[in-house]
Amino acid sequence: MNDTPAIRIRDLVKRYAPAGAGEGKLALGGISFDVPRGQVFGLLGPNGAGKSTLINTLAGLVMKSAGQVEIWGHDIDRDRRNAKASIGIVPQEVVFDPFFTPFEVLEIQAGLYGVPQSRRRSMDLLDAVHLADKAHAYARSLSGGMRRRLLIAKALVHAPPVLVLDEPTAGVDVELRRQLWDLVRQLNQSGVTVVLTTHYLEEAEELCDRIAIINHGKVIADQPTRDLVNMAREKVVVLTLDRTVDQAPQHACFGRSTVTGERQIEIVYDKDRVNAGQVLARVQDQGWGIVDVTTREADLEDVFVKLTSAAQHEPA
Repeated sequence: MNDTPAIRIRDLVKRYAPAGAGEGKLALGGISFDVPRGQVFGLLGPNGAGKSTLINTLAGLVMKSAGQVEIWGHDIDRDRRNAKASIGIVPQEVVFDPFFTPFEVLEIQAGLYGVPQSRRRSMDLLDAVHLADKAHAYARSLSGGMRRRLLIAKALVHAPPVLVLDEPTAGVDVELRRQLWDLVRQLNQSGVTVVLTTHYLEEAEELCDRIAIINHGKVIADQPTRDLVNMAREKVVVLTLDRTVDQAPQHACFGRSTVTGERQIEIVYDKDRVNAGQVLARVQDQGWGIVDVTTREADLEDVFVKLTSAAQHEPA
């Protein structure tokens, strides 16, 4: 069983019933991928790509139209009880009863999952998410960041081996985002497989071992994070020139060359075909003096934009 993926998805289709005439909306168009055990797995995609439908399918809130889904080796149709017991879902929306204390929230959730009193670990979970000192305060008195951490503890009351975090840092400040990153790492190091959806590509690049990108209900990439980043062959050099520039210098070795300021241009080039020195030389050959140079390596955002843009223009 150790070689069994934490989540196994094969040919998953979800088509919502039409409001009137027609076939209805196709949210998932036959996607397949595995989430390896013990990893932090990123699930990325633009708005409307199908991520929420997929997460709700894993949670048992959406009934799939076709395909197979297994969670920790348990089929969500044939072994629904064990499949649901193997996963915890942390929703994007911060929803809970404000009149219970954090300790009571966890105890009630544990009761709903049938966790016997002797096996409940509410205080341990509150300590893990740094809320032990708020255990008996009303939940309505918690800050936004504390509430998000409480939701994570709530998803862990039944000790699931898989945890899905849906946009856990949406709308939070930089300091809290870093705290949540540390918490994700701690959970993963303790043996929990984490599935992370996020719109912050820096977050995915920082935390995830592997990333799948979904667009228009289809998987357009599923690779180790480092391999995805390495797909970007483009590099950007920003030059401050010695005088005002109205039209950016052009050359066959430049991918794109645009004016970005009164004396500033940005040149994008393929680093497999040309190096920065050659780019600078071509600019100087055209009579420009270079006052300052900055460069930027390709990152996950470049790959994401490139892949999703390409998928958008593919024939259906």
